[in-house]
Amino acid sequence: MNRITPKALIHSKWTKVEVSNKEKHFIITVVKFDEQQNVIECVIEAVMTKNEYAIDWRELKDNNRWGIGWQ
Repeated sequence: MNRITPKALIHSKWTKVEVSNKEKHFIITVVKFDEQQNVIECVIEAVMTKNEYAIDWRELKDNNRWGIGWQ
């Protein structure tokens, strides 16, 4: 399980384990918090295609799907 701190998400880099559409490397571009400092929005952008996807940040904890950094 990847260890993630919500406040450190912005501009963090990720590698997707199963590549699709030539999208392997990603960067977190948007993280929004509510009044209790809970993440309410997280957007990840593919480096090669610049496609953006809204994701549940907790998905990044699954090391079978995501790796920390660019590998």
